Amino acid sequence: MSIASTSGAQRCVLITGATGAIGGALAKAYANQHTHLVLHGRQQEVLLALADTCREQGAQVTTASVNLTDETALAQWLHALCAEHLPDIVIANAGKNTHPQVSGSLEPWDDVQALLDINLKTPIAMAQHLVPAMQARGSGQLVFISSLAGWHGLPSTPTYSASKAGIKAYGEGLRGLLAPHGIGVTVIMPGYVTSPMCNAMPGPKPFEWPPERAAKVIKRAIEANRARISFPFPLNFGTWWLAVLPAGVSQWLIKRLGFDHIEHPGGG
Repeated sequence: MSIASTSGAQRCVLITGATGAIGGALAKAYANQHTHLVLHGRQQEVLLALADTCREQGAQVTTASVNLTDETALAQWLHALCAEHLPDIVIANAGKNTHPQVSGSLEPWDDVQALLDINLKTPIAMAQHLVPAMQARGSGQLVFISSLAGWHGLPSTPTYSASKAGIKAYGEGLRGLLAPHGIGVTVIMPGYVTSPMCNAMPGPKPFEWPPERAAKVIKRAIEANRARISFPFPLNFGTWWLAVLPAGVSQWLIKRLGFDHIEHPGGG
């Protein structure tokens, strides 16, 4: 077992993007008297309310709102955190989405850069700062949030798809690299999970899950040190085939199923 979990000892769980739907549900799922939660989020009121809820469940809670895409600030925060209490589980959950504004247009370049910074560069940077300390200790668990969109790029969200395919590949590669050092790596590939970000995504959203259900499945996968967990089954099965079939067939299916639509929710 790669996660430090001595009976009765308090484990430290770091969750970025804790003010999002999945992050908040994961924080509540982990909150108990044996856990020190380090919750990172940008929405201060939501973050403080979440921290209070988790403390009521018995957890020790530390909050942070450092700019994760500021390399210096991120390094300083993680260095201080490791000096005080090196996390046992790190869930790099913070992320964002973007999509073309009109048919045939590319996504705005500023949006593309911001998305790649938080979805791809930040989780990799976090690993760079945390892995050496985990190696020295001989244990730890890194959790990267990919997406079913990582199986095959969607015309409605090409940059988001690219970032999720990238973090999937990185996590898979890192797992083999770090296993001999007692460090587990789990890649999470959710489908549609109810949240403001999900609501803002164009196209159909079949088999949408509430965040609490997603958190339960994710937590179970982390505890088992699964290499990868993808859900829900019907949508995962279909999107997995998009990666296996000839690209022309996959792109025809994507169009037939309506995943090439870019209309805003509500027709805007």
